Amino acid sequence: MSIRNPDQRVGVFVDVQNLYYSARNIYNSRVNFNEVLKGALGDRKLIHAIAYVVQADMPEEHTFFEALEKAGFEVKAKELQTFAGGHQKGDWDVGIAMDIIKLMNKLDVVVLASGDGDFVPLLEYLQMTGQLTETIAFGKSCSGKVKELTDHFIDLDEDPKRFLMPIKGNHKPAAKGFFGNRKPETK
Repeated sequence: MSIRNPDQRVGVFVDVQNLYYSARNIYNSRVNFNEVLKGALGDRKLIHAIAYVVQADMPEEHTFFEALEKAGFEVKAKELQTFAGGHQKGDWDVGIAMDIIKLMNKLDVVVLASGDGDFVPLLEYLQMTGQLTETIAFGKSCSGKVKELTDHFIDLDEDPKRFLMPIKGNHKPAAKGFFGNRKPETK
């Protein structure tokens, strides 16, 4: 159930990698992060919007990161780590959780843009403190527990034309994107 009003102070925290791979795997499309921010915010007061990205040293990622900044996001980036044997890792789960905990006292509503089940303990903690939470994610790839714990779930699958953009010149899902080989986690 949504309890939205224009006086609410909102923080939006976007797990770009999770939304990116969900859009890629489900729709073979890109996420329209401008619309994600608008959908998360509504007519409320934006206090902080952070997009968490993983750098994979691909030429087009700089343009993508600039577009996120133009949309109104602070962009926090970390490098993709490659381990012996070629395994790659690059996620922001702990960083996102820490930023939310640090900023929650300045916010009326925390909006998490991710369907990753790793955020269940964070949502449980926020619920325990009385913090209003909303999650915006693709329902088809979102953890059921995340949907259950959040005060309001915004399903990007309900309006794909609004939240997705076609991948230019690509008719098949790519094995690699801006974020290596990682798939969204839904646990």
